[in-house]
Amino acid sequence: MSRPPGAHAAPASVDRPTVSFELFPPRNPDAAPRTWETVRAIEQVHPDFVSVTYGAAGKTRETSRVFVSRLLQETNLDPIAHLTCVGTSRADTIEIVEEFLDEGVRSFLALRGDPPLDQPDWRPHPEGLHTAGDLVGLLREIETRRCAGSASQAVRARVRPLSIAVAAFPRGNAGTGGTRAQDVASLLAKQEAGADFAITQVVFDAESYLELVAEARDAGVVIPIIPGIIPSTDPGRLLRVQELTGVLVPTTLLEELGSASDDLDRHRRGVRAGIDLIKGVLDGGAPGVHVYTYNQHHAALDLLDGAGLRGSGARSSAPAAVLA
Repeated sequence: MSRPPGAHAAPASVDRPTVSFELFPPRNPDAAPRTWETVRAIEQVHPDFVSVTYGAAGKTRETSRVFVSRLLQETNLDPIAHLTCVGTSRADTIEIVEEFLDEGVRSFLALRGDPPLDQPDWRPHPEGLHTAGDLVGLLREIETRRCAGSASQAVRARVRPLSIAVAAFPRGNAGTGGTRAQDVASLLAKQEAGADFAITQVVFDAESYLELVAEARDAGVVIPIIPGIIPSTDPGRLLRVQELTGVLVPTTLLEELGSASDDLDRHRRGVRAGIDLIKGVLDGGAPGVHVYTYNQHHAALDLLDGAGLRGSGARSSAPAAVLA
């Protein structure tokens, strides 16, 4: 991906919202077939990019690298490799970045990182980076050094510039106890360190996203901010996301899903809620949408169908009744 989504205005005839997805490496061999079924399904939509998660404290370092490498070699997808820093020394972080760059990765999502859930006594690495902004700066530093040391690298970098995304938190980062104002300040620091665009934590209402963007613009943040959206078809998953992120699921959404007559009706209601959310953020000026798939493609693609974002060459995976 040579430029960040939404960085430049395109002619009206070709301008369209960006569409992207989040994937995670298969957790075990048994999960691999389903993961690759999802990869092949979303590949048909021709998304602008897919992001690939990186476990807490780098727990999935090797599986993430292998998964990203396969995406580069075996698909037409442009992967963004997640990268965390607080659980790793600066030297190890440099080594990890070099591994990804050597594989051909040209895009990163630079994250501070969260403590592993199963390690209550976990502490950040004493020789590690402290913030996502530090990681952005390190990525730029590594790229500059590689280009200075190799004319070939310098040429490749001009053809495919390094792209760095960062996270944004519409209601503040619950993981750190931060407020929205603090996140805006952090977002500005990440921009100044060299970030190209941001992807938000999951949002359930357009207002929280639009308010974040407005405050960020007032503070001097100019990079594109893409809202992160989860298909709202599984109440159990929504509640798990709420527990992990601290982002409250609207009671009205849970009640709407809970009143469904059967699984198909629940799916339909959840997709409709997601479509309304997508239309709300796009109408408010969002450059696109980033869909958290949880390695399941049906609901994610149904959202695109309903919101009119499905690529013209792709076919719907959903019965017409789902979107009726």
